[in-house]
Amino acid sequence: MATAFSSNKRKRSLIPKTWFLEARPQFLLLPMMLTVSGSAAALYDGEFNPVYAVLVLVGLLLCHISVNVLNDYADFQSGIDLKTVKTPFSGGSGMLAARKLTPGQVLWYGIICLILATPIGIFFVILQGWQLLPLLIVAALCIVLYTPVILKTTFPEWSPGLGLGVLPVLGAYFAQTGCYSLTAVGVAIPSGFLVLNLLLLNEFPDAEADASAERKTLPITAGKRKAAGVYTLFMVLTYVWIAAMVIAGITPKLTLLALLTLPFAVKAIRGAFNYSDPNKLIKAMANNVITVLGVPLLLGTGFILSVIFPVLG
Repeated sequence: MATAFSSNKRKRSLIPKTWFLEARPQFLLLPMMLTVSGSAAALYDGEFNPVYAVLVLVGLLLCHISVNVLNDYADFQSGIDLKTVKTPFSGGSGMLAARKLTPGQVLWYGIICLILATPIGIFFVILQGWQLLPLLIVAALCIVLYTPVILKTTFPEWSPGLGLGVLPVLGAYFAQTGCYSLTAVGVAIPSGFLVLNLLLLNEFPDAEADASAERKTLPITAGKRKAAGVYTLFMVLTYVWIAAMVIAGITPKLTLLALLTLPFAVKAIRGAFNYSDPNKLIKAMANNVITVLGVPLLLGTGFILSVIFPVLG
């Protein structure tokens, strides 16, 4: 009987759909949008190679999958995975809890994805310059240390904001241009704020489970109401930054298209303060995702339209 169960488990683990779901595909639109915004900023500054953009996207997807999978592994090993309240936006993939994959398979999945991303980073360091190397090292440390170390320190949300928000945009820009610029910083910072907020709001349903593993996310250490206030602060800073960059002449006027996401941001903020109502919180999380994906996409669109229609930019 045990042998038959083990055999069936191995067969299920080989199903491509299982591996795909373990990567948490609903979150993989984010690296795509960040690639668009960073590459479009480079295009605006006069440099763009579509092959480089594809390579950056592949690298960012592999890194993002690695983060998702390694976090899933750690959550299962600590027992958090069995305590969290599942939502469409939080609570892990569920593949380990459902025994569709083994912990060892998931661990190697995350490690292999990170290893596969490494040659892409090395390629751009050789091609464009060593200045990319510190960025890659910091990004790798954010991936590897996030779950075992950073989550157990105060305000761990800075790590995904930096590693999955700011650095991907700067990296996409550098891969095209071989340098950093105020334009790149102008488009990277709001992405950092938004990715920080993405993790922050998604932590609300997991607060009790995370506390059992001695994690120190903001909803745990500050309480959910204060965490909602911090969430609001970073959302406001996002739009103030975007407007300030245009006023300063660092980014083109058409990047103000990102302000079209404001109604979704306002709904997300309202829902964040209604954290005790699961339905309102899930709606807030949905509006948060729309905002997080929409802002870099519209920033990138603004750069591209400014190149096509320079008079408008």
